[in-house]
Amino acid sequence: MADEERYSLEEAHKKFAVDCFNGVWNLLEKKDRSEEEDDEMMHAAHASRYHWGQIGTPVHKERGEWQISRVYAVLNRPQSALFHAQRCLDICEEHEIGDFDIAFAHEAMARAHAAAGNKAEFEKHFELAKKAGDEIEGEEDKKVFFSELESGSWYGMR
Repeated sequence: MADEERYSLEEAHKKFAVDCFNGVWNLLEKKDRSEEEDDEMMHAAHASRYHWGQIGTPVHKERGEWQISRVYAVLNRPQSALFHAQRCLDICEEHEIGDFDIAFAHEAMARAHAAAGNKAEFEKHFELAKKAGDEIEGEEDKKVFFSELESGSWYGMR
């Protein structure tokens, strides 16, 4: 009993949100995921968003929606990717969240539309993502954003 950590409900939500979010990143970066790992990645992304929804700010929530969209785009499930990308963008717009986050919201929309084969919408959001990326204030954040924009599958759109 002495070795067990005790958390308040808020601390537990935060721990699980962060652990799940980071676990998803580890799986996204893994080259040869199994079907079980794909399922784990999907469920962990939703779990992270759930826990942030209990205690987080709009930024935490939109980043959770972004991650879920990315997972579904990677898994080539465009309908779900589009739904969560739109939620991410809606939260950014509703709460006037800009900079790094709005750039990623448009990246999510572009990637989801690429997975869905929607060329015109892909091009629109890809250009909006690049424009927003150019306006990111922090150089490190800008570097991270453009590294992500240039990575991963674009389903033949790029």
